[in-house]
Amino acid sequence: MRPHARGVATEPGRQYMIRIRGRLGATALSAFPTMESEVRRGETVLTGSLEDQSAVYGVLAQVEALGLELVELRRVGPPTVDEG
Repeated sequence: MRPHARGVATEPGRQYMIRIRGRLGATALSAFPTMESEVRRGETVLTGSLEDQSAVYGVLAQVEALGLELVELRRVGPPTVDEG
């Protein structure tokens, strides 16, 4: 029996890219201390490692709590077993 469900990362610390509409100020960015940020074409792009699926949901909860508009969430690290 495999320990991970289909499409779930097989190793901790997968890399993610999160695009948010608009330019985030220092206060909003402080809600994402483990993520790097840059502004591209009027969007803030956060990139960094998230330990597991619950960390991904935690970041999404922060985005919602701050009233930010999520444009995209993309896993950019190495493929999972099923994707490879």
